Amino acid sequence: MWEKAIRVHIFMSKSKQHPLIVGTIVLTVTGFISRIIGFFYRIYLSRLFGEEGMGIYQLLSPVLALSFSLSAAAYQTAISKFVAERTAKKQGRVFHPMLAGLSISLPLSLLCNAVIFLLADFIGVHLLLEPRTVSMLRILSFSIPFSAVHSCINGYFYGIKRAGLPAAAQLVEQLARVGCVYAVSVYALHQGSVPTINVAVVGLVVGEFISMLVTMAAIYHAYAKHCQASKAVKNTGYMPQRRVPVSLLPFYSGILHMALPLTANRIVLNLLQSVESVSIPAKLKLYGYDTATALSVYGVLTGMAMPLIFFPNAVTNSIAVLLLPLISESYALGDIKAVKAATLRTVKYCFILGFICMCIFGFSGKFAGRFLFDSALAGHFITTLSFICPFIYLDTTLSSILQGLGMAGHIFVMNVICLLIRLAFIFATVPRVGITGYLWGLLASQMALCVLYLLCLYRFVKHH
Repeated sequence: MWEKAIRVHIFMSKSKQHPLIVGTIVLTVTGFISRIIGFFYRIYLSRLFGEEGMGIYQLLSPVLALSFSLSAAAYQTAISKFVAERTAKKQGRVFHPMLAGLSISLPLSLLCNAVIFLLADFIGVHLLLEPRTVSMLRILSFSIPFSAVHSCINGYFYGIKRAGLPAAAQLVEQLARVGCVYAVSVYALHQGSVPTINVAVVGLVVGEFISMLVTMAAIYHAYAKHCQASKAVKNTGYMPQRRVPVSLLPFYSGILHMALPLTANRIVLNLLQSVESVSIPAKLKLYGYDTATALSVYGVLTGMAMPLIFFPNAVTNSIAVLLLPLISESYALGDIKAVKAATLRTVKYCFILGFICMCIFGFSGKFAGRFLFDSALAGHFITTLSFICPFIYLDTTLSSILQGLGMAGHIFVMNVICLLIRLAFIFATVPRVGITGYLWGLLASQMALCVLYLLCLYRFVKHH
């Protein structure tokens, strides 16, 4: 009894001292809460705006993902890396990588903002093939600069291993988004008018804005503390060397060197995903559906069924966060046995989780579709998609292992292959057999990705 208590005490003490463990726990818990809020938010949206409205709203996802890839995603990663390096080596000037990254990211985000706002008609009509997205695109464009600012600031806090602030900002963003949409919708209904799906886009912009304010307040507080610490050093009588103006050019070089390849990879993947998202409703029309039906089917699949199927992925995402540093450390130390052991345990437990979820969704999918979304079609999709559970949960963690082994290039190539398989099914089968063809493609691509990941790991283990 006492021995067990002592072990728990020792573990908790070590956890408090280890920022990686604390950060992982904070991100996991906050991510899980955000997913729960987001899940019920989607249920609310589906009941408020209907299946067709959800389909129109989902068409915005590729535009948002592509603009984030162009303006912020890679810069957040680069800032985190360089801040962590300078902190570990006690080189000082830890704010400079963030300033350099932000001075690149913010202009890019404003450019994306302007392009989407000014070309909303062309993007909505000719690229998304849905004129009703034009007004939504103009509203959405204003979220991009807000997202860029708080992403770069988050990169700084990840770099100094203070994951609590980004986690809190994520949760505040989700709450602000949901609260805004709920308040505006209730007010509109009270006034006797029917809210449009544009309300959901306004909520997205408000959420990003509030998140940006939270992170800006946090970075201001961190900088003020840094200045106070510097003044305290002066008051001790220690006279540091005379300050020399610091150029950001060396930081620009390092950040761009890392960010540009990451951006290129993400853009390629986002473009393929954008083609996928736009092509599904278009090919459903060739199958014989009218515009409203095609968007409704697409909305039910991507806005209702798939979020439920991916909900348990919160657990595997947490495992992936833990695996990446573990694999990286073991590989750096030459401990291949630890890498093999971690890989085997991951495959075993993620497959078990996937099999359990497959059974749950397979047997209760129809009930879940009717109960949660009031949609028989959602129930059919949940039941059908249950078969991909073992593969999608495995793919998340296997990808993390490969990243820990320094195989980011391999992951990119394999993901492109996976997307090309899905596109082939969309163009070849959806016009002939409807949405079922896409479901076949989804299953085939996830199976192929899982096999490719395992073959890549097998090859690595064989040569070590």
